[in-house]
Amino acid sequence: MHTRLRPNVFALALAAAAATAACGTSHAAEQEAAALTGGDPARGRAAIRAYGCGSCHHIKGVGGAEGTVGPPLEGIGGRSFIGGVLPNTPDNMVRWIQDPRRVDSLTAMPTLGVPESDARDIAAYLYSVK
Repeated sequence: MHTRLRPNVFALALAAAAATAACGTSHAAEQEAAALTGGDPARGRAAIRAYGCGSCHHIKGVGGAEGTVGPPLEGIGGRSFIGGVLPNTPDNMVRWIQDPRRVDSLTAMPTLGVPESDARDIAAYLYSVK
Protein backbone atom coordinates (compact mmCIF):
# COMPACT_ATOMS: atom_id res chain seq x y z
CA MET A 1 0.00 0.00 0.00
CA HIS A 2 1.28 3.46 -0.97
CA THR A 3 1.14 6.04 1.81
CA ARG A 4 1.12 9.76 1.11
CA LEU A 5 2.20 12.39 3.55
CA ARG A 6 -0.55 14.88 4.20
CA PRO A 7 0.14 18.28 5.67
CA ASN A 8 -1.24 18.73 9.13
CA VAL A 9 -3.89 21.40 8.58
CA PHE A 10 -3.87 22.38 12.23
CA ALA A 11 -0.10 22.90 12.16
CA LEU A 12 -0.38 25.02 9.02
CA ALA A 13 -3.13 27.16 10.57
CA LEU A 14 -1.10 27.57 13.75
CA ALA A 15 1.96 28.63 11.74
CA ALA A 16 -0.10 31.17 9.79
CA ALA A 17 -1.55 32.58 13.00
CA ALA A 18 1.93 32.85 14.52
CA ALA A 19 3.26 34.65 11.45
CA THR A 20 0.36 37.10 11.56
CA ALA A 21 0.82 37.70 15.28
CA ALA A 22 4.54 38.31 14.75
CA CYS A 23 3.80 41.19 12.40
CA GLY A 24 1.24 42.65 14.81
CA THR A 25 -1.90 42.32 12.72
CA SER A 26 -4.73 39.87 12.24
CA HIS A 27 -6.53 39.11 9.00
CA ALA A 28 -9.76 40.54 10.43
CA ALA A 29 -7.97 43.72 11.55
CA GLU A 30 -6.39 44.08 8.11
CA GLN A 31 -9.77 43.69 6.39
CA GLU A 32 -11.38 46.23 8.72
CA ALA A 33 -8.54 48.72 8.22
CA ALA A 34 -8.68 48.31 4.44
CA ALA A 35 -12.42 49.01 4.48
CA LEU A 36 -11.93 52.09 6.70
CA THR A 37 -9.11 53.65 4.71
CA GLY A 38 -9.43 52.38 1.16
CA GLY A 39 -5.82 51.22 1.46
CA ASP A 40 -3.95 47.93 1.57
CA PRO A 41 -2.13 47.09 4.84
CA ALA A 42 0.49 44.91 3.10
CA ARG A 43 1.39 47.71 0.69
CA GLY A 44 1.32 50.06 3.69
CA ARG A 45 3.99 48.05 5.51
CA ALA A 46 6.19 48.26 2.40
CA ALA A 47 5.51 52.00 2.06
CA ILE A 48 6.43 52.56 5.71
CA ARG A 49 9.82 51.01 4.95
CA ALA A 50 10.22 52.94 1.68
CA TYR A 51 9.49 56.34 3.26
CA GLY A 52 11.70 55.62 6.28
CA CYS A 53 8.94 56.10 8.87
CA GLY A 54 10.75 53.70 11.20
CA SER A 55 13.71 56.04 11.53
CA CYS A 56 11.53 58.21 13.79
CA HIS A 57 8.76 55.84 14.97
CA HIS A 58 8.61 52.42 16.56
CA ILE A 59 6.12 50.51 14.39
CA LYS A 60 5.17 46.98 15.39
CA GLY A 61 5.57 44.48 12.59
CA VAL A 62 7.92 46.60 10.49
CA GLY A 63 11.50 45.37 10.62
CA GLY A 64 13.94 48.08 11.67
CA ALA A 65 11.19 50.52 12.69
CA GLU A 66 12.65 51.25 16.09
CA GLY A 67 12.81 55.06 16.05
CA THR A 68 12.32 57.06 19.22
CA VAL A 69 12.01 60.61 17.86
CA GLY A 70 8.26 60.36 17.23
CA PRO A 71 5.70 58.42 19.23
CA PRO A 72 5.34 54.66 18.85
CA LEU A 73 2.51 53.98 16.41
CA GLU A 74 1.20 50.70 17.83
CA GLY A 75 -2.44 51.17 18.74
CA ILE A 76 -2.77 54.51 16.96
CA GLY A 77 -6.21 53.47 15.70
CA GLY A 78 -7.50 53.64 19.26
CA ARG A 79 -6.14 57.10 20.03
CA SER A 80 -8.34 60.19 20.05
CA PHE A 81 -6.01 62.50 18.14
CA ILE A 82 -3.39 62.35 15.42
CA GLY A 83 -0.36 64.55 15.99
CA GLY A 84 -2.14 65.98 19.02
CA VAL A 85 -4.32 68.19 16.82
CA LEU A 86 -6.57 66.19 14.46
CA PRO A 87 -9.47 63.97 15.48
CA ASN A 88 -8.47 60.41 14.65
CA THR A 89 -10.37 59.51 11.49
CA PRO A 90 -9.07 57.64 8.44
CA ASP A 91 -9.25 60.74 6.23
CA ASN A 92 -7.40 62.81 8.83
CA MET A 93 -4.74 60.10 9.13
CA VAL A 94 -4.21 60.24 5.36
CA ARG A 95 -4.10 64.05 5.50
CA TRP A 96 -1.51 63.95 8.30
CA ILE A 97 0.69 61.40 6.53
CA GLN A 98 0.63 63.43 3.30
CA ASP A 99 1.39 66.85 4.75
CA PRO A 100 1.76 67.05 8.53
CA ARG A 101 3.17 70.58 8.44
CA ARG A 102 0.10 71.86 6.64
CA VAL A 103 -1.92 70.58 9.61
CA ASP A 104 0.51 71.78 12.29
CA SER A 105 3.34 74.05 11.23
CA LEU A 106 5.20 73.33 14.47
CA THR A 107 5.34 69.55 14.13
CA ALA A 108 8.73 67.90 13.87
CA MET A 109 7.32 65.39 11.40
CA PRO A 110 8.62 66.14 7.92
CA THR A 111 6.50 66.33 4.81
CA LEU A 112 7.79 63.45 2.68
CA GLY A 113 5.74 63.91 -0.48
CA VAL A 114 3.61 60.82 0.14
CA PRO A 115 0.89 60.53 -2.52
CA GLU A 116 -2.67 59.81 -1.39
CA SER A 117 -2.61 56.16 -2.50
CA ASP A 118 0.51 55.43 -0.41
CA ALA A 119 -0.89 57.43 2.52
CA ARG A 120 -4.07 55.31 2.42
CA ASP A 121 -1.96 52.14 2.41
CA ILE A 122 0.14 53.40 5.34
CA ALA A 123 -3.00 54.38 7.25
CA ALA A 124 -4.47 50.93 6.55
CA TYR A 125 -1.39 49.26 8.05
CA LEU A 126 -1.34 51.56 11.07
CA TYR A 127 -5.03 51.00 11.80
CA SER A 128 -4.51 47.23 11.52
CA VAL A 129 -1.79 47.13 14.21
CA LYS A 130 -3.38 46.65 17.60
